[in-house]
Amino acid sequence: MGKSFPRFGPTGPWLVTLDEFVNPGDLELACAINGEEVQKSRTSHMLISVPQLIARMSAVLPLLPGDVIFTGTPAGVGMGRDPQRWLAPGDELVSYIEDIGEMRHRFVAA
Repeated sequence: MGKSFPRFGPTGPWLVTLDEFVNPGDLELACAINGEEVQKSRTSHMLISVPQLIARMSAVLPLLPGDVIFTGTPAGVGMGRDPQRWLAPGDELVSYIEDIGEMRHRFVAA
């Protein structure tokens, strides 16, 4: 649910199709806060592969063209760190997926 609230799951500005990847089962993904890498892994390290995830989900709910499936996240999330680390106003989060590109987000006080 954490990625399902408004503005909690930024995507875009475009989506890519499977045929655009040399090896879609082994893409590097990472994120950094203010230039410090805090998460890094590969899609090949996912506990459940994307094809398995789609099969499991489509067995219990309809998946339609254009649907986006949010998965878990690599190790390094703020709550699991020691000491814990939380995003603060002024922080810049850069998220990256190999062969797709990166997104940059600057945080402001609510």
